[in-house]
Amino acid sequence: MLAAVIWISIVGLAIGRPSLNHLENESEEVRSEAIKRLLEVFGMEDPPAALVRGHKQPPQYMLDLYNTIADVDGVTKDPTLLEGNTVRSFFDKLHSDQIEYLFNMSTVAKSEKILTAELHLFKLRPQASLTFNRHHFCQVSVYQILDSSKKNVSQGKKLLSSRLVPIHSSGWEVFTITQAVRSWMTDEGSNLGLLVSVRTLAGLQTDLKTVRFASGRNHHHSKQPMLVLFTDDGRRAASLEIIPKDSDDSPVRPSLPFPSLPISATARRSARSLDYDESGEKMPCQRLPLYVDFEEIGWSGWIVSPRGYNAYHCKGSCPFPLGQNMRPTNHATVQSIINALKLTKGIETPCCVPDKLFSINLLYFDDDENVVLKQYDDMVAGSCGCH
Repeated sequence: MLAAVIWISIVGLAIGRPSLNHLENESEEVRSEAIKRLLEVFGMEDPPAALVRGHKQPPQYMLDLYNTIADVDGVTKDPTLLEGNTVRSFFDKLHSDQIEYLFNMSTVAKSEKILTAELHLFKLRPQASLTFNRHHFCQVSVYQILDSSKKNVSQGKKLLSSRLVPIHSSGWEVFTITQAVRSWMTDEGSNLGLLVSVRTLAGLQTDLKTVRFASGRNHHHSKQPMLVLFTDDGRRAASLEIIPKDSDDSPVRPSLPFPSLPISATARRSARSLDYDESGEKMPCQRLPLYVDFEEIGWSGWIVSPRGYNAYHCKGSCPFPLGQNMRPTNHATVQSIINALKLTKGIETPCCVPDKLFSINLLYFDDDENVVLKQYDDMVAGSCGCH
């Protein structure tokens, strides 16, 4: 089970480390392999470089989005709130005085499905001398640049989005540009940027001082032009095919993409003793805390939120007869009966395992210092049962 491999890795990483005097090559190899496999769970080959962030702050939009879909521990509040499982933010690389923008999306994997792409622009208030402009609305259009040498004529650009915007308003304006981003993902060389045009209702070009958008050059970082990308890397779709929604039964899992960690004879003997508490009494199957501290693992340099989360783990015995409080499956009930009656040799009692798993959300900086919000399924044991 994937969750079991994750928790075996995490126990060695976040709860305790051996002293330097007893640290052997074998334990270093196990730790290295555990870190590697934990990164695979989070969809990474290598951890992003730790940032000396200082003044580097995540976009407020990304912080607000994270707080909307996740609780204080990063656990998903409602799985339906996010269309895909990844949200990426990119800042403009041009910092031009003109209303022209360029975004580097090289960190987006080719396998990611582009669901929605949005251009976020912060509209500034008109200058005081232009406050009494007789026009109340203007037409703001966003174009994909097809030819840099002809971007000011219709042949060199393609209309993506256009709508009316109040001239005297101030705040974020959002334009959908999904079509352009999908074409850039197909052909990276076609990404020549975006051009924004502002015209009166009569179709005349407006003065740039009348309708102004914040740029990365002259305005606060919190108002920088930003591309927000909603994608899905396919992990969620695969998970939903395996686990029917609203099902309390744990279906058979597919084989893991990597071999399970080797468990020594000592570890196996210890595992058999886990069903007993300190007084030697058998504990019933129950959910217990298991806190994963990203700082202990060494990931606090690039993870914005959460600083850690409670994965929980399942511990205890599943004695005959299994009550409904044990949340047994029919198969576990039959196995328990066969074990109690000793009808077949070698049949063990059912195991105490997670029977409901929740997703968590991670907000982090990638290698290009873009902020990413990613959702990971089956990361928290929501409840335990005998299976």
